[in-house]
Amino acid sequence: MRQRMVMSMLTAGVLAVTALFGSTPSASAVSPQPPAEFGTDWHDPVTAAPPVPRPAGAPTCEMTLAQAQFRDFTPYKGSYTPPKGCGDRWSTVVLRLDGRVKGRQYDRLGHLSIGGVEVFRTSTPQPSPDGITWSVETDITRYSDTLRRPQPVEMLIGNVVNDTYTGVIDVTVTLTFYAGTPAPAAGVPDRVIPLGSPSLTTPRNSERILAEVYATGSGGGCEEYWYMTVPDAAPYSCKAADGPHREVRISVDGRLAGIAAPFPTVWTGGWSNPFLWYVIPGPRAFDVKPVVYDLTPFAALLNDGRPHRVEVSVAGVPAGQTGWSTPTNVLVWQDEGRDVVTGALTRHEQSTPANSSVYTPGTEHRLDTEAAHRLTVAGHLDTSHGRVTTTVTRAVAGTSVHRWTDGESRDALTATWRDDETVTRGGTTTRTHRTYTMEGETTLGAGDRLRTVLALGDRADTVVLRNGERPRWSRLDDTYAGDATYTTGVPRDQRHAVGTSSERYRLYGSGGCHDRTLRTAQGTVTEDRRRC
Repeated sequence: MRQRMVMSMLTAGVLAVTALFGSTPSASAVSPQPPAEFGTDWHDPVTAAPPVPRPAGAPTCEMTLAQAQFRDFTPYKGSYTPPKGCGDRWSTVVLRLDGRVKGRQYDRLGHLSIGGVEVFRTSTPQPSPDGITWSVETDITRYSDTLRRPQPVEMLIGNVVNDTYTGVIDVTVTLTFYAGTPAPAAGVPDRVIPLGSPSLTTPRNSERILAEVYATGSGGGCEEYWYMTVPDAAPYSCKAADGPHREVRISVDGRLAGIAAPFPTVWTGGWSNPFLWYVIPGPRAFDVKPVVYDLTPFAALLNDGRPHRVEVSVAGVPAGQTGWSTPTNVLVWQDEGRDVVTGALTRHEQSTPANSSVYTPGTEHRLDTEAAHRLTVAGHLDTSHGRVTTTVTRAVAGTSVHRWTDGESRDALTATWRDDETVTRGGTTTRTHRTYTMEGETTLGAGDRLRTVLALGDRADTVVLRNGERPRWSRLDDTYAGDATYTTGVPRDQRHAVGTSSERYRLYGSGGCHDRTLRTAQGTVTEDRRRC
């Protein structure tokens, strides 16, 4: 199967979310007797992920931020004014997108910014002929600094509408404000600075600096499937001289400041088979979380009042090739007791990046890839509450086995990526172990029947240690599995598609428990089970 056949047609920019809501299946919506095959309608998109937590009590106020119908690549442009009677301090701010689309349309990507700050990034589901609706919510409390002032608003979900692709994407975005003071764990910064260019100037009394990067491989080309690219010597439709390994890096004045493993997002047309995703999207497909870097060890350098060059790059992308979007926000916490905070970068150590791809030709071609990289940076700041030392250690690693036949009528991948991070600041240590997994195979068989079997995993363990105690901890395990088959090269009503999918989202920790399982068959929800 040629890679050009595999590619879903993602052609727009991008955007970011924290929880997807679909239509929550009621008892009557759960069907133990699904149809024999997909019809012209199916259940609205839904995920097993938890809703955005809200404080008790009614919201302070609500407002519409954007309302648009996307037919092309013309962005929506509007304005934001802080709503009257809401104050300027909020315990929670929730952004919600409500969308609808019908007919035929590819999966699309979009972004929404307020005052140049990217606050929301998502992709869209593919519609049924009869139409679907869906909703996505995200907590944007960390952008409170931006929301306190009037700002321009821009949103784009790039789309193509013509006689063949008829789906107009109709969306409404609202904000809901809850009054109060955010919990300390929410970590709301004093300043939010969009990195519109590589030049960054921070307040001179910065005592904590984070950068969040919405790194996404997309655009309908090979970088959407970066994890399946191969070196030039191998006979495959998507090439990358260094193979499939990708690493998102951030630098300060030319010095490496952070590394991260990108999440292998599969959009709702991915792996040649939209029937996998019509009801349950893959992990993060509608929730493109940013990569977060702790740049506090570099705060002493950044606090000199001069502009500094901060750049984001994706290692492994072939030179001159597009396909990655990396919009970046810088979050700053300031020392109220000092106008200028001084200090020093005291440690900077990194391993030599390892990246090996070994191609083995044969009736079944095979590419084995292993990669690893480690970075440790440390620095101290002399704040109004004493000297504070921050040490950040991050290690990324990936292994994959890619197998395919001539013509790519069989195309299979087994891969695991790890991203481990330890941040020690003062007497508090936060350890996060992230693991992403992908195991799948697409085959094109007799009668042009295309079958995709795919399993995805998104796991993270986080623990906060302070004075020998564990005040906060969490364990996330989000797993997806799907198996779908349809006839290619025929009109939609002749595809005779069948498919099952499931998701179990488990989140345990000091904040409580969420455990939900969803199962579908031929576009109907057959199980919705909650264990907490």
